Amino acid sequence: MFQTIDATDAEKGPTVNNKQYMSLYYIIFIVIFTFMIINIYIAFIILTFQRQGEKKIDGGLNRNQRDCIKYVLNVKPRLRYKPSNKKSFQFRVWLVVQSKPFEYFIILLIILNTIQLMMKYDGNSDNYRHMLMALNISFTAMFCVEAALKLVAYRINYFKDLWNIFDLLIIIGSMGDIILTEWPVDIIDSTMFRLFRAARIIKLLRKGKAIRLMLWTFLQSFKELPYVTALIMLLFYIYAVVGMQTFGKIKLEEGKTIFKYNNFTTIVWSLYVLLRCATGDSWGAIMLACYSDAVCVENKTNCGNTWISRIYFSSFIFLSTFLLLNLFVAVIMDNFEYLTRDSSILGPHHLDEFVQCWSQFDPGAKGRIDHDMLYEMLCRLEPPVGFGKKCPKMLACRYLIKMNMPIDKDGKVFFHTTLLALIRARLSVYDKGNMYRNNEELRRLIKMLWPKTKKEFIEILIPKYKNGDYDNLTIGKISCARLLVMNYRKRRKMKEDQRKETTNECMITDLPFFKKTDDERIYFETEL
Repeated sequence: MFQTIDATDAEKGPTVNNKQYMSLYYIIFIVIFTFMIINIYIAFIILTFQRQGEKKIDGGLNRNQRDCIKYVLNVKPRLRYKPSNKKSFQFRVWLVVQSKPFEYFIILLIILNTIQLMMKYDGNSDNYRHMLMALNISFTAMFCVEAALKLVAYRINYFKDLWNIFDLLIIIGSMGDIILTEWPVDIIDSTMFRLFRAARIIKLLRKGKAIRLMLWTFLQSFKELPYVTALIMLLFYIYAVVGMQTFGKIKLEEGKTIFKYNNFTTIVWSLYVLLRCATGDSWGAIMLACYSDAVCVENKTNCGNTWISRIYFSSFIFLSTFLLLNLFVAVIMDNFEYLTRDSSILGPHHLDEFVQCWSQFDPGAKGRIDHDMLYEMLCRLEPPVGFGKKCPKMLACRYLIKMNMPIDKDGKVFFHTTLLALIRARLSVYDKGNMYRNNEELRRLIKMLWPKTKKEFIEILIPKYKNGDYDNLTIGKISCARLLVMNYRKRRKMKEDQRKETTNECMITDLPFFKKTDDERIYFETEL
């Protein structure tokens, strides 16, 4: 662009800023082609990838229904470490650790500790440095108190949570940093332990809901990225072998584009060159170095090939940069859009709330709770998982009728059965038509999609009923009875209200006042 601006006439030297308006040509080209056309092409790749992912598989399940059912197959009831003796000191400490103010206080400590890490600068005074060290010791001591309280509350169960182990490792590393800073040892480098100070920020990942959603997005993306990576590596391998056969005999010369650190002599160096080209680092210069005038190892000319070099590098850049590398973006965008879509649609990232709420009613993780507790539990969960606190009882009963999971002889419902029934009711999974036929079809589909699932577990997920068997007690039958009772009470109350209104009217007309003249009675009714 600058050479075009400085250009004058034929056979005349350039002049600085001769035609500045010529820069508009390049700017318009970059805006239209790079910012619009190529991004439209990338958007087309992303939309195609999403459309393929949303296609219904065998059995009519879409992606969301499939992911939710897969979540049920892998999840287990969560053990809630709650002390049994409510009068003990351990239980009181457990209440403190589980409280919201304690959680907010720890978040505040992490934020203040993050600010303290940013306050260091080059050339600070000794008093300022001692103050930062004192703050670091204070924060470390507070985090030690947090870990000690959790150890008292959870005891041995403290080590069953990976986040608690992570917190303990950070505390140990922070204490090592303090000790080695005050009393340095030549054998161990104290700067290594300072990494644990910054690692405290990672604890915020489990605090914020939005942050956990972003983390879930990347975790879900990593499950699909290996397939994209394998496809890219296959492309790199094919082009590396072709590059070795075509440009492997070019002479290596220092100061040139093809030298000992940038060549096609071996498969390793070929992959290195292709990786460099995929990043856009001077791939045009490498293409020019592989033209027909390239010097061979035997000091012969015409070692390269102009047309092969153009086709080779242009096709590689197109496939690697514009197609395959954008599949990484497509995978991440697809998962992010999937997780941040309409919040009223139940998704697998919502189901962890059900597991946490279930643990409050089943702290021992036995996988069963009384059927009377189910309504209360679902009312604690906000939609789309549960009913919410403001949900009318009649509407909640209708949802329970759709769920219709069985109740055992002890009057309890099962964890996996309840969760799958909730998913089926919310996402309309095989809930139309004959219930018995739908259950058989869903059992067959689960066995086909996840063949490693045991038959006994499928029987727990979808219990078998014989057609016409009315002896089995279910949540749906109990909810029907409750709905009938509520309707009966509502109608009875309406009749009582009507009877009271009729009685009051009779009592008013029997008053002595209404035995007066018609004009006085009309005046009284008007005022009334």
